[in-house]
Amino acid sequence: MTATELYTKGARIWLPDPELVWRGAELLQDYKGEPCTLRVQYEEAEESEIQVKDKTSLPHLRNPEILIGENDLTSLSYLNEPEVLYNLKVRFAERNIIYTYCGIVLVAINPYEQLDIYNNDIIQAYSGQDMGAMDPHIYAVAEEAYKRMSRFEQNQSIIVSGESGAGKTVSAKFAMRYFAMVGGSQAETQVEKKVLASNPIMEAIGNAKTTRNDNSSRFGKYIEISFNRSNEIVGAHMRTYLLEKSRVVYQTKDERNYHVFYQLCASAALPELKKFSLMGADKFFYTSQGKNISIDGVDDAEDYQSLKDAMKLLGFQEKDIAMIFQIFAGILHFGNVKINAKDGESSEMAPKDPSIGVACRLFGVDESQMRTWICNKKITTVGETLTKPLTKAQAMFAQDALSKFIYSKLFDWIVTQINKALHSQTKTHRFIGVLDIYGFETFQKNSFEQFCINYANEKLQQIFNMHVFKLEQEEYVKEAIEWSFIDYYDNQPCIDLIEAKLGILDLLDEECKVPNGSDSNWCQKLYGKHMKHSHFQKPKIGMDTFIINHFADQVTYTSAGFLDKNRDAVSEEHVNIMKASEFELVGELFVDLTEDTGKGRVQALQTGPRGSSKQMKKTVGSQFRESLTLLMETLNSTSPHYIRCIKPNDLKASFVFEPKRAVEQLRACGVLETIRISAAGFPSRWTYPEFFQRYRVLALSRDINRKDFKKSCTVVLPKLIQDVDKYRFGKTKIFFRAGQVAYLEKLRADKLRACGIMIQKHVRGWQMKNKYKRLRTAALGVQRYGRGKLARRYAQYLRETRAATTIQKHWRGYKTRRTFHSVQHAVVKIQAAVRGFFGRRAFQKRLYEYKTRVIQSRVRTFLARKQFQKVLYGIVKVQGHFRRRKAKEELRLLKIEARSMENIKNVNKGLENKIIQLQQQLDSRKKENQDVVEKQNSAIKALEAEKDRLLISSTEGQKASNRLAELENELRQLRAELERERGEKQDLVSEKEILRQKYEQDVGVLKAENSSMKEELDAANRKLQEQMKISATTGGNEKWEEQRRMLIAEMESERQHHQRLVKEHNRLLQRFENMQGEMQMLTSPTKGHKRTPSDISQLSMESVASSVSPDQKEEEEKDDQGYGTEKKKRQAPTPPTAAAMEKQMKEAKPSPLATDSIPEKEDAEKTLPPADIDVALILKLQRLVKSLEKERDTIRKKFEALEEQAKEGTGFGDSAFKSLKQMLTDQNSLLLGSNAYESLKMQELENENDKLKREVAKLMESIAKTTNFNKGAKSTPAGKEFLARKLSMRRKPDKQEEEAAKTFHDQFEAMTDELERRREECLQLRSLLAERSISTHAVAKQSYGGQDEMVNEDNELTMAYKSQRDIIRLLEQQLQKTEKELKSRTSEYEAELQDLRRENDKQNKLIQHSLSLTSEAKIEATMQHEITRLTSENLDLREKVDQQEEQIRKLKKMLKVYAKRLKEGEAAEIQAELEKEETKSVENVAHIRHRERNYMGMLEYKKEEETPVVKALILELKPKVATCLLPGLPAYLLFMCVRHTDFINDDEKVRSFLTSTINGIKKVVKKHHDDVERVTLWLANTCRFLHTLKQYSGEKQFQTENTPRQNEHCLRNFDLSEYRQVFSDLAVWIYQTLIKNMEATIQPSIVPAVLEHEAIAGLTGSKPSGLRGRSSSRAEDTPEYSLDSLMKSMNLFLRVLTQHAVDPELIKQIFRQVYYFLGASALNNLLLRKDMCNWSKGMQIRYNLSHMEQWLRDNKLQESGAGSSLEPIIQASQLLQARKTDSDVDSVCDMCSKLTVPQIVKILNLYTPVDEFEERVPISFIRKIQQKLKERESTDTSLLMDLKFSYSVTFPFNPSSIALETIEVPEQLNIAKLVVRC
Repeated sequence: MTATELYTKGARIWLPDPELVWRGAELLQDYKGEPCTLRVQYEEAEESEIQVKDKTSLPHLRNPEILIGENDLTSLSYLNEPEVLYNLKVRFAERNIIYTYCGIVLVAINPYEQLDIYNNDIIQAYSGQDMGAMDPHIYAVAEEAYKRMSRFEQNQSIIVSGESGAGKTVSAKFAMRYFAMVGGSQAETQVEKKVLASNPIMEAIGNAKTTRNDNSSRFGKYIEISFNRSNEIVGAHMRTYLLEKSRVVYQTKDERNYHVFYQLCASAALPELKKFSLMGADKFFYTSQGKNISIDGVDDAEDYQSLKDAMKLLGFQEKDIAMIFQIFAGILHFGNVKINAKDGESSEMAPKDPSIGVACRLFGVDESQMRTWICNKKITTVGETLTKPLTKAQAMFAQDALSKFIYSKLFDWIVTQINKALHSQTKTHRFIGVLDIYGFETFQKNSFEQFCINYANEKLQQIFNMHVFKLEQEEYVKEAIEWSFIDYYDNQPCIDLIEAKLGILDLLDEECKVPNGSDSNWCQKLYGKHMKHSHFQKPKIGMDTFIINHFADQVTYTSAGFLDKNRDAVSEEHVNIMKASEFELVGELFVDLTEDTGKGRVQALQTGPRGSSKQMKKTVGSQFRESLTLLMETLNSTSPHYIRCIKPNDLKASFVFEPKRAVEQLRACGVLETIRISAAGFPSRWTYPEFFQRYRVLALSRDINRKDFKKSCTVVLPKLIQDVDKYRFGKTKIFFRAGQVAYLEKLRADKLRACGIMIQKHVRGWQMKNKYKRLRTAALGVQRYGRGKLARRYAQYLRETRAATTIQKHWRGYKTRRTFHSVQHAVVKIQAAVRGFFGRRAFQKRLYEYKTRVIQSRVRTFLARKQFQKVLYGIVKVQGHFRRRKAKEELRLLKIEARSMENIKNVNKGLENKIIQLQQQLDSRKKENQDVVEKQNSAIKALEAEKDRLLISSTEGQKASNRLAELENELRQLRAELERERGEKQDLVSEKEILRQKYEQDVGVLKAENSSMKEELDAANRKLQEQMKISATTGGNEKWEEQRRMLIAEMESERQHHQRLVKEHNRLLQRFENMQGEMQMLTSPTKGHKRTPSDISQLSMESVASSVSPDQKEEEEKDDQGYGTEKKKRQAPTPPTAAAMEKQMKEAKPSPLATDSIPEKEDAEKTLPPADIDVALILKLQRLVKSLEKERDTIRKKFEALEEQAKEGTGFGDSAFKSLKQMLTDQNSLLLGSNAYESLKMQELENENDKLKREVAKLMESIAKTTNFNKGAKSTPAGKEFLARKLSMRRKPDKQEEEAAKTFHDQFEAMTDELERRREECLQLRSLLAERSISTHAVAKQSYGGQDEMVNEDNELTMAYKSQRDIIRLLEQQLQKTEKELKSRTSEYEAELQDLRRENDKQNKLIQHSLSLTSEAKIEATMQHEITRLTSENLDLREKVDQQEEQIRKLKKMLKVYAKRLKEGEAAEIQAELEKEETKSVENVAHIRHRERNYMGMLEYKKEEETPVVKALILELKPKVATCLLPGLPAYLLFMCVRHTDFINDDEKVRSFLTSTINGIKKVVKKHHDDVERVTLWLANTCRFLHTLKQYSGEKQFQTENTPRQNEHCLRNFDLSEYRQVFSDLAVWIYQTLIKNMEATIQPSIVPAVLEHEAIAGLTGSKPSGLRGRSSSRAEDTPEYSLDSLMKSMNLFLRVLTQHAVDPELIKQIFRQVYYFLGASALNNLLLRKDMCNWSKGMQIRYNLSHMEQWLRDNKLQESGAGSSLEPIIQASQLLQARKTDSDVDSVCDMCSKLTVPQIVKILNLYTPVDEFEERVPISFIRKIQQKLKERESTDTSLLMDLKFSYSVTFPFNPSSIALETIEVPEQLNIAKLVVRC
């Protein structure tokens, strides 16, 4: 079939139109093939005629209406310009869709309106999806690039182009936002935030308002976003191209300068900007030229804050930010400088112009130099220098050039800082580049900027054409079809014209080097060189313009200004002035320009002191060519993705499409070239199944082979299309040329129309026959029903008459009876009221009289009682006075008696009596102990008798008498062994006594060492006092520390000051050079034209070299206020340091600080200590303190050992106090024989010892304060050691150490107090003994006649003393033992008393509680208390019985062992009998324990076994094992452990166990969060444990379903309600983890199962044309999903939940949440897929959803609410199937109650008919729907459903009927050895 055969009557065509570009029409006659005139009718019903000369002049055919609005323009059947334009118009203007694919290009039309299609939900929807699976979107392109990078390890690039105002910047921003979202790292750096933060900075300094765009990018940029191997963003890098510097100084009408200037002016009132002297933007020349300083909807002040925040986020320092804004403000003020003409050819600045002063202040430069060199310039030739004044125009040009230069350099510096902030420290694996570059531009006047922009677009278009051609040819080779070479436009000649040798750029650079080069000369060279080039033309009018034929259009360029813009020159004098700025950043901007900046047009020698020759810098054109070449290399090494931005209109009106403007941009951006390349080949491509499914209606049944679609297609297609060149059969697809799909659609429509007519004929006949039958049947039925109704009406009349008569009779009787009863009731009521009134009056009278009598009796009683109390009080007072007098008299007599010697004797006698009394008490205590021992022996004998009885009862009937004798023999042997063990124990006690004596010896040695230490400390104390006096003169430790900090700060300030001096020196050198030039000009007589001597350069160098001498430097340093100056030395004298002391002692090297500089050395010398300080004394004191600390540690350890021995009950050393008491007793016994002088001296020594201790403490504090540990000085070894010890002591202790230290300190304080008290008592006794002591001489004089030697002749005094001492020691030991026993019994009594008190309190509480209860509640509480008591006693008795049984079992085993040792003949028989008896006994015992013992439902475990129990029950429990056990068994076992802790009332144990349980569950769930079965297991057990806590909490509301036995198991001591909340939160967390796991499991199956699955045979939702071969990054091993896979997942979830016995209510909630996620995901995907929005797909989706609903019904989950969560997607499918006419507006709105307004409108806009018989949704219908939906009260305007929404979860109480005492611990859990069932 030829193309001309399609031009028949009724064919739809496109005709060109000057206004609309293309206009739709319809042929009114057939085309015969010869030149003719054809009549056409436009869509507006206007008729016209067109001339057709030949086949090539035929108009373009239109695509079928069914193909209009396709996502991909290349999928259209007819590929031409009008179809592309019309398809974009329909999608944009009618359906409000801004994105459309065109092959590999994404066409983005600027809507000029904020659309809600870029939020995070949209990003999540496109993440992981194939590019062709979703509607066109910039996120789809970004996702394709991201997936190709991650899967195929290829670098990617996204090229965003378009003219100004088309939305390039916004598109690039959204692409980077997508990468930041999907590639966000989990590290703390948050690089993606920094990447996004660079946008506001670059927009502020690089974007401006133009006539076409409010936020136009005036530069190009390429951002490389770097990723690591984990595909996470690790950094970024930015390149910029061709900043529009001219905008800084000039803007056209209605345009603005760069945004940053207006942001500064809007924020001028801020404190940090006030110093910049900013004004309104209309007050500055550079910002007011456009006469429009504001943008609608933009707040410049708010944008300033955003800019500042972004800079801070990227790491800009505050000073740099302030300096950046200062430079921008300086540019504004510099633009306000007025330049006036002077003497015709010279100029000058206004003398009183404040702007130049402010600008120079902000730039930090000299105002006079700036005034001079803005209006003059210096020309340097060989041997001479000329100063030439500038005209006003030249000076203004120089002013603007400097402004532009400063701005561009600051722009480059900011970009460099951003790149530093975005630089990745980690290795970059791959990157994705985003190129935001200007599109093709053509204006009425095109200059150098447009030339560079169009040159860049030529290069990009070349890459684009090659890439499109390459993809097209690769598809043909892949499918192995025959194809011919496709010719495409190659723009290499145009590129060669621009960049080749002697091209336009080379000639431009050459002309810039010529001294007198001009724009006109350069233009003439172009004419002479390139006139014959095909892409170059000379205009007919004008000699300063030239034309280049670009790929998009012809552009006429004006040569004026090309040379100046290409040079981009700035005067060297201006650069030198800026380099001499006092601000570091300003100088840094110009520091690298010494060898790059040219002066005027003459290459001159340098006049400064640095005599290096200068070279011409690179021109702007050459720099741009190099950067463009580098960009092309980068793009060629990546896989490109293209986004073409289109500007729909120039008025910035939302969703207004102007065809003229759009077609210009489509031609310029290469979209039409893509269409042309596609149309030249085979643009339409169908897979064999798709083609067969669509066009099988055109095939005969004999040609169809359902097993082989390809074979069927190869048979059918040649019969439909005879020209074999119109199609090709590939391996998997059929390729069609343009127009063939439309022809096949026409054949299919004709076939379906014919079939429809035949079906209509038969259906209408059938309908008429049925209609006649229905009418006849209806007439007969009406007659029958009419006659029956008349008969029934008469019968009803008769029944109603009879019923009325009966009703009247009964009503009248009822009325009479009611009247009689009412009268009778009134009479009775009146009588009752009267009688009641009289009775109440009599009662009130009697009551009044009774109350009067009561009041009288109470008053009289009160008066009598008051009189009695008054009399009694007087009597008591008189008695008290009398008794007080008697007591005072008796007290006086007692005091007199106490002072007499007789009283003292009585006191001594009292002490002796007390000792005797204590001895008697000791004897009585011994007797009591013997009685206790006898009682214990009798108890043991009783137990032995009980044991014998049990043995006899267990072996009854089997030789009891013989075996009893043997057992008694063995028992005697055992007793003998027990006696031996007791003897061994006694030996151990004696050994401990020996150890105690050894300890006393050690204590004596320590005392001796202590006394020697006291002497050393005495000497040290004196020296220390001297040291303290010396140190007091130096100011103390705090002053030293302050001085040290000052020295460090001064050193840092000196370093910074030194750096500033270096920079200041360089700046002054530069200013000196500038001043030389200015001085030269000023000294010239002719003011600018006099030649200077040629040797001035040499002189200047010499002067510079000698300008700063070393002496001057020293003087400057001495005048400076830095570190080490004379002033600072006087202000801050440094105290002596440890390093200085060491230097004095050992003459070591000076400290490092002293060797740094001379001032520091002098300072160190001044800080040396005075010569009279004894350094050796300080070192000795340090060593002494160290030894004291070691001694203290030794005493502490021994004290701890004593405490441990006292706790073990060895009988030695009850406490440290008793040890000290023993020591004092020994000392007292030694002092008894000494005289009074020695006693008083000892007292003084003891006092002196106390003083020494206090002074040692002060010594340690003084050493710690006075010793300097300066970091800058070398410490002595002793100082280092002392410093380490003090630092270790000063570290912050933890809580346990603090508690231990506090306990030790309290004990030590108590011991010290007791020691002091005892010492005072001893001193008093010593003084008393000293007064009463009698010397031997007095005794001899009294009894032996003065002979002293006879007093102690036989050494009897010594013997008496020793015997008395031994007696005292013995008595003290006995006293200690007695005190120990008394103390132990007292503690026992106190513990018992505490228990009794607690029991009493408990009983009181119970009594109080019972008093407030009712009688039934009292009985119940009493019974419950009695049950608890009996249970506790029962448990204690059972434990005792178990212990006895265990002891019996052990004795039997021992007897068995002894039996084996028998060597007699009957040994074997006895052994057999014993083993048999033991086996029988053990069996009996085991049988009794299992059968008769009643367990209490508890598990006992030891505290140290807590971790293994939790590990076995939680961490190591596998789901497979759990499924074989009782459901919820781990929860029951955990609670049984909790019950035991409650039973023993151990709150610490239960707290630890519950915490371990919670942590264990969290740990196992986190570790296996992706295991559905494991998470389900612990969700079920956590809920069961929570329910068990409630069930056994004892609260009435949870005990309604408990059995009496279960109520007995309730917790008695603990209230775990707070832990219930913790476990409830834990269950919620596990529930959420399970939901996330389930959602992740079913997510890949949702779209294939719900949307794509086609279960209804013969009903397909395929498109009329297959999707054009989009580039897919799907992995080859990606599994395929279907509805079956989704159902399998649901069945798996339900099976796991059921196996682990999850609560049914919780299962319903789980599936409700899962179904919500399923429905929301399906609906979100549907809203983003145009191919799913048709009637057939709606039917398929509804059918698939019915399977999900049926699954709920089959599993009895229909009441869970899961079905209602599918209502949004169900209503969406119903909306696709519903009729869409104006009469259906109300029904559609009512039907879609669960859908939001944007969702309904989106589905209607996306609705696409699949077949011809379907109609498109009219725009009017959509508008009416929107109008109707405005009446809704819902405020939800979201397009996508929230996938993160979750229903609130609840855990209804579900008690268990399982009794805890029936639960056994299975062996699979491996905890049988860890817990004991009880």
